Amino acid sequence: MSDLVVRRLLIDMKSPIVSRWNGGDAFRSAFFSALSMSFPIGEQYFIDSVRNGLKNLPEEERERFAAEVQGFVGQEATHRRLHTLFNQHLDNLGYTNEIEARAIQRIKANSGYNLRSHVAATAATEHFTAIFADWILRHPEALAGAEPRLQTLWQWHCAEESEHRSAAFDMYKAMGGEHAWRIRAFYYISLIFMVDLARQTVRNLWHDSSLFSFSTWRSATRLLFAKDGLIRSNVGLWRDYLSPDFHPSQHEASLSQQWLLANAAQFSVLGQTETAR
Repeated sequence: MSDLVVRRLLIDMKSPIVSRWNGGDAFRSAFFSALSMSFPIGEQYFIDSVRNGLKNLPEEERERFAAEVQGFVGQEATHRRLHTLFNQHLDNLGYTNEIEARAIQRIKANSGYNLRSHVAATAATEHFTAIFADWILRHPEALAGAEPRLQTLWQWHCAEESEHRSAAFDMYKAMGGEHAWRIRAFYYISLIFMVDLARQTVRNLWHDSSLFSFSTWRSATRLLFAKDGLIRSNVGLWRDYLSPDFHPSQHEASLSQQWLLANAAQFSVLGQTETAR
């Protein structure tokens, strides 16, 4: 048994940020800002999907998942709130959040799909975020030079993504979700996630007047496609999801636990639940 904890991060998000907030690096700032722009609407979708999934489970299963869902919802709601504040600073700097607008349209267009499809999409996205989260915790240089409060924001978010990585996946299985449909949703999410993130990053770079700078794409190559880069080094972990016997708990999450233990002074505990994973 392990614990899911809802935490209040003790950082100041009222103070403004600069455009190249991530160590003065244009690409790293634009890329991480694009991720943040996707979070509030995405996390609300995850919350809604998992909550609705819980309501549709048999009574015995609802009791088994209730505490886990409570912790998952609490963590995602806190992420949504803080990244909304972060995104407001980006808006004040003149950035346009197109990734959110596209996500809203897509959610409306797909609202007619059955509930298991939405939980499958949530589980697939959570697999991406868990992979990214562990990589960021293993590579503090990805946030090198950023203000300590912003480093804490991202690392805390990463730690909690690793912590609750199994919630939506387990619910999909409990709902009787089929492997074939899980993989279909995964391929769809993989395509949408990467295309939307790339488009928003390019738009951010255009606004920053750094889209055509050599240093921008040198940084992009180093961050994403170096031997231990975010994309290149995680292809195998991405593929793991395709296995019929895959479970998110098979992936390493010790860095998440270590960060939370080492940085307990950075947050206060709001609530705690126990989960089977």
